[in-house]
Amino acid sequence: MLAAIGLDETHETAYRALVSVGAADVPDLARRLSLAEHDTERALRRLERHGLAAQSSARPGRWVAAPPGVALGALLTQQRHELEKAELAAALLAEEYRSAAVEPAGHDLVEVVTGAAAIAQRFLQLQLGASDEVCALVTGNPLAVSATENDAAEEQAAGRGVRYRVVVERHVLDLPDGITGVTVALGRQEQVRVADRVPTKLVVADRSLAMVPLTSRTAEPTALVVHASGLLELLSGLFESVWRDALPLRLGTSGVVEGQPDGPDGTDLEVLSLLLAGMTDTSVAKQLDLGLRTVQRRVKRLMELTGVTTRLQLGWHAYERGWISRAALPASYGPTGA
Repeated sequence: MLAAIGLDETHETAYRALVSVGAADVPDLARRLSLAEHDTERALRRLERHGLAAQSSARPGRWVAAPPGVALGALLTQQRHELEKAELAAALLAEEYRSAAVEPAGHDLVEVVTGAAAIAQRFLQLQLGASDEVCALVTGNPLAVSATENDAAEEQAAGRGVRYRVVVERHVLDLPDGITGVTVALGRQEQVRVADRVPTKLVVADRSLAMVPLTSRTAEPTALVVHASGLLELLSGLFESVWRDALPLRLGTSGVVEGQPDGPDGTDLEVLSLLLAGMTDTSVAKQLDLGLRTVQRRVKRLMELTGVTTRLQLGWHAYERGWISRAALPASYGPTGA
């Protein structure tokens, strides 16, 4: 429990023992800890350097514990200060990296990662470093990262508020732990869909980094880590294309159930038509007697549903899906538009 402030299990146990007895000499404490006396004295010296223990001035040869509230509080404050300095250093390095990569060379846009251990480390870094969203295509049994490692990374990232959108290939559900994994993901409020076929394994973090495998199981695992570039946009577009055509999975009373593609309701269609007519969110809200946030939430849901990032794209996809007629589209959407 106290490893975060530099104490291993032996030192923590020694400190707890001192706290419980108030004062003890080395032989007595060694018996309590089932340690050799020289190991016990070494542990006490370590606690002394941390300000957690001291030799009693009133009773020579005996050791006493420093008050936990004071001693541990000081160590925690110091640890927080060190973390703040590390965060500042990371921010400065990130800024330096961005400055140096304004016009990166072509070879800096793609990393080739070879070996299962290296791929696993990079894959987990992508997820743990995400701050907004992780998108993934899942084709089957992992080649480099175990299901347990991946689940732990997803849980940690989701706990920080990172959103997940995942498409699994249908045969994944037939694997021994397939349904269990999907159930756990849905329980974390991840959005999971299923497709008959997924073209490749893929993970995209915050639309700024992606990882895609290069080799099959018969060769040494190799993957590409792709930085912001046209290739990254292509991979993001691939995910969105698969996501749009996949069917949503949900937790039902009998377990994981497959739903139908979501679609807009009547109010959604009215909101879309008015927006495409050039009205602002505020005007649409007044026209339909809705709250402004309600209008914005509906638009956001439709953008997530269609897998687009701009309202211009939303209008085009709404037309392509038959949600609105050509008459509702501004001229710029037409074949002669800009």
